[in-house]
Amino acid sequence: MGITKGHRFPVSFDDAFPQGLVMVGEVAPDTEYQTRDEKNAGRPVRQRIDESTGKRQWKVSVTDPSEPNAKRKSFEITFLADVQPVPTTGEVLPGMRPIELDGLTAEPKVAGNGEFKYQSYIYRASGFRASGRSAGTPPQVSKGGAGAADSSKAA
Repeated sequence: MGITKGHRFPVSFDDAFPQGLVMVGEVAPDTEYQTRDEKNAGRPVRQRIDESTGKRQWKVSVTDPSEPNAKRKSFEITFLADVQPVPTTGEVLPGMRPIELDGLTAEPKVAGNGEFKYQSYIYRASGFRASGRSAGTPPQVSKGGAGAADSSKAA
């Protein structure tokens, strides 16, 4: 029995993005494509609904500071939530903020064109979590004994 196409693997945020993520812009509804005729007829724009969970889809552009390839550094994250997720961190530059994600899943996919194909992922999350560190800063691992505290975790 194999793994079916479209399977979503739960993944730890720190494993997927060791230097964190930087959100660029704002969270917006992920809307269905609308033809010119539908727009002219005044039909309302419909927000996509996830087939697996039945929750509304929201999207946001992010940048991964740990990605060495410039063309793969920025991508979109899809949020699955009934209401629009709100970031828990402030902006460090206009329109940019470090973020961490809750309920992160990864779905493998093939990306690229022709002979230049590569392994990629579709990332989905359920929301934001309070950031315990700045994006671009690798997690610190405690080297002390039982009494040492891990500074990358927020209390």
